[in-house]
Amino acid sequence: MTKRKTVLITGSFLIALLLIRIIWALLLAPPDHPRAVRGELDLRGFDFTEDRTVALDGDWEFYPGKFVMQSGSDAISSGEGRMLIQVPGKWDSSISAHNSPYGYGSYRLRVKVNPDNELIYGIRVSNVRTSAELYVNNRLVAGEGQPAKNKQQYTARSMPYTAAFRADTGEIDIVVQAANYDNSNKGGLVESIRFGSERAIDKEVGFSVNMQVVVCIVLLIHALYALILYAIGTRQKALIYFFMLVVSAIAMTLLDDDKLLLVWLPAINYEWSIKLILLSFIGVGAFLLQLAKNLLPEHAKNSVFRWFPVLCAIAALSVVLLPARFALGGLTVYYTLDLLACLYFLTFSLRTVLKSDKDAIYLVVGLICVLTNIIGGYLKGLLGTGYYPIDLIVAFLAFASFWFKRYFRHSDQTAKLAQKLQKADKLKDDFLANTSHELRNPLHGILNIAQTVLDTGMKDQDGKSRENMQLLISVGKRMSYMLNDLLDMTRLQENGIRLHIGSVRVQGVASGVADMLRFMTEGKPIRIVNDIPANFPTIMADENRLTQILFNLLHNAVKYTDQGEITIKAEVKDGKAKMFIADTGIGIDLETQQRMFAPYEQGDSGITAPGGGLGLGLSICKQLVELHGSTLEVDSIPGQGSVFSFTLQLSDSSIVQCDTAMIAPVSTVYAEAAVSDSSEPRDGISMPESTMGSDRPNLLVIDDDAVNLNILSSLLTSEKYNVVTAASGRDAIAILDTKDWDLIITDIMMPNMSGYELSRFVRERFSVSELPILLLTARSRPEDMDTGFLSGANDYVTKPVDAMELKSRVRALTQLKQSVREKLRMEAAWLQAQIQPHFLYNTLNSIAALSEIDNDKMSALLEAFGHYLRASFDFRNLERLVPLEHELGLVRSYLYIEKERFDDRLDIRWEVDVRSHVQVPPLSIQPLVENAIRHGLLSREEGGKIHIRITAKENEAEISVADNGIGMDEEKVRRVLDSRLDAKAGIGLYNTDRRLKQLYGKGLQIWSLPNQGTTVSFIVPK
Repeated sequence: MTKRKTVLITGSFLIALLLIRIIWALLLAPPDHPRAVRGELDLRGFDFTEDRTVALDGDWEFYPGKFVMQSGSDAISSGEGRMLIQVPGKWDSSISAHNSPYGYGSYRLRVKVNPDNELIYGIRVSNVRTSAELYVNNRLVAGEGQPAKNKQQYTARSMPYTAAFRADTGEIDIVVQAANYDNSNKGGLVESIRFGSERAIDKEVGFSVNMQVVVCIVLLIHALYALILYAIGTRQKALIYFFMLVVSAIAMTLLDDDKLLLVWLPAINYEWSIKLILLSFIGVGAFLLQLAKNLLPEHAKNSVFRWFPVLCAIAALSVVLLPARFALGGLTVYYTLDLLACLYFLTFSLRTVLKSDKDAIYLVVGLICVLTNIIGGYLKGLLGTGYYPIDLIVAFLAFASFWFKRYFRHSDQTAKLAQKLQKADKLKDDFLANTSHELRNPLHGILNIAQTVLDTGMKDQDGKSRENMQLLISVGKRMSYMLNDLLDMTRLQENGIRLHIGSVRVQGVASGVADMLRFMTEGKPIRIVNDIPANFPTIMADENRLTQILFNLLHNAVKYTDQGEITIKAEVKDGKAKMFIADTGIGIDLETQQRMFAPYEQGDSGITAPGGGLGLGLSICKQLVELHGSTLEVDSIPGQGSVFSFTLQLSDSSIVQCDTAMIAPVSTVYAEAAVSDSSEPRDGISMPESTMGSDRPNLLVIDDDAVNLNILSSLLTSEKYNVVTAASGRDAIAILDTKDWDLIITDIMMPNMSGYELSRFVRERFSVSELPILLLTARSRPEDMDTGFLSGANDYVTKPVDAMELKSRVRALTQLKQSVREKLRMEAAWLQAQIQPHFLYNTLNSIAALSEIDNDKMSALLEAFGHYLRASFDFRNLERLVPLEHELGLVRSYLYIEKERFDDRLDIRWEVDVRSHVQVPPLSIQPLVENAIRHGLLSREEGGKIHIRITAKENEAEISVADNGIGMDEEKVRRVLDSRLDAKAGIGLYNTDRRLKQLYGKGLQIWSLPNQGTTVSFIVPK
């Protein structure tokens, strides 16, 4: 902000404040009135019924050293000193030759008014120092303190008060008796006395009091939020100084003008009322400058911040220790302190606006208000404006505006920085995940090719080549474990890992992990010992994560142990299972123990580190153990080995008796990198014989990597599957309708169409049980898995995957498909064949009625009914397809029965092409006919016509059922074919449509208009 602009804003605001104060003074100033002549004031002609008030600050008769107790000249017959004195003003020279404010005397003024016995007058005495009593027409009407001729009998209390009275005559004699032995500045009447109707006086007093209360409430709100922000925030000193500044301003407001604090707390005596208001003056100056030091730290080295607090402390100490009469002598000093603090703060704020922070203009505005308030305090008595609330309210609002403006700016900057950090962190995580994905895909291919060559193509090769190939596989596995660590660390940082706690036999898990690490001990004189008793009780843990913990700890032990033994032990201690992994390795020094559980930390992180790796294993172990509610501990001596330990909860159930051979040696988290097609059983696992028979399941495998396609094809073909491959999602869609598929295996990361999109496309036609989908990918983050299942996948396998794991999952999904297929056939047949109770009841009623009038028709109807029942429960309805004539026979029987029942209401027309020698799904035409009659024709009283047409074409036949019934709108048609949209909808059309889509890829076609009829058709191939 430029200097010229700053000066312009500051000057304009100062002028505006002065204009507001002048307008305020003009609006609230009392009206002019005749001046008093020798102690008499003529107010006849004033209309006090219109809430008029006048300030009785004219010439009063003053009686120094005498209390006038009654009106009339008799009161001064002794000739004691009587003089005219104009109030407000000092009585120093009038009461004492030494110009002292101490003494006593009476003020007297006669007021002539219009006689009115009904009018109630009011008098407001604002400030009489330091005790006074008010008499009106010889009657004591109000007072504060106890005026007396000497200090011993006198009681000091200086508070404003109001009196109300009626005038019996047209003259009001007002006498104010006053005494002062405490205030060293002024004595007697120092402010105007207000006179008028009681209503006018109350209104004026109420307005002043309300303004003070409003100001105090506004300031109190500022104080409260400053205190709350300090309590719950960053504990900035500026908040405390701001709080103390506001408290000082509130105290100054409540102890000045109408002295509301003394009204609310009458126990405060005159002495402490004076000390409190002086302390509030000092506090405003002291805390104002301390606030400047904290809000504008660039000026904190200014010398004023060193000497000014000392000066304020000395002033405050003098106020507390000295009597009030002496403390009042330094009133000018206290005002000067406030003025200096305000001017210094204003100067610093202007410099800040010009140099660095344009938001400091709010401080400039607030300080101008404080400055005008201080100056106004000096001039208030002269202007006679009463209480003026604008300055303080605007000042603290400006301070708050500066604070909030700075807070919002800092918050905005913090939000932007946080957004940048989050973006950078996300980019880092994405980089790790994507890098791992890109590395694991080729690694998967390399390891599978190497394993295939090792298992099949190198049986006759020399031993050296076999060793090299095995070394290649071992190195690839180590790389795979490192990539797994990277991904798991990312997931732990994102809190993406959720435990699945269950009862686990730790013996089997430990054996499996030991078998996984056998390859690392080859060539080393190291023995891995599983020393967990066979009868050790089960524990409560996530089996996969427990496997990961043990694997990382054993992997770390193998890396740093050159010879000796690595032992896995467990014992029950304090009702918990305590696990130990002990080694005879190089040990860990104390310094390394203190940092070893941090990410990317290693005992020796240099190039020559014995173990290598990324230093994530122990960090992951620590976090996973903590997720189980325990702590990973280490006890190690350099050169003597290490012992890692942690505890787990014991299972409440009895020991699970299970064969350890069923514990797979390959963890789902750390799956072996090689996909093996070996038929030889591994340790603890027996491969079941294929039971598929000649009915080979059809698998559709999609991957944009030709190597992966070849590997998966050869691997699954050996398991007696019919495998068809596709290089993209679009190619897969093109051949989706060519076969009845049992399983789709697809990669996720493919160009043009991802595996997620392909899954969603398939799910539009097939449910999860009708066509299972297995997603195969190298990405293993939680959000990726969740997206995969939400897109419609049945299973999710992360690369690299063990060959047996893949085969087992494929076998489970294909067997599920076949079971579901048979169940659906039976369900479809049953649902479509079941006879509605009302249909059976009505048919039997018709037979019974015909038995009495027409036996021939009854016999024909019985024959048709029997044929209908036989066709409905025919075993061929369980087949996928039946001859067209079989289905038409059921339809004819049904129509014969309905025709007999409804006679002229049904008009049935057939149009069947003799060349239509096709097979159709069982119970596919009859539901269409039944739906047309029940919901289309019979819904009308006159019935209607149904037209069954079968048209033969070159390679297909079209079957349609049309009626001229009530029809349907588009929304009803859509709901009929989707039972999820209408729970009350029947299953006939929906089931038929679903089976047609499964068989031919295309379901029912429905054309319908309200009141014009409906046509339902479908096409079957020849």
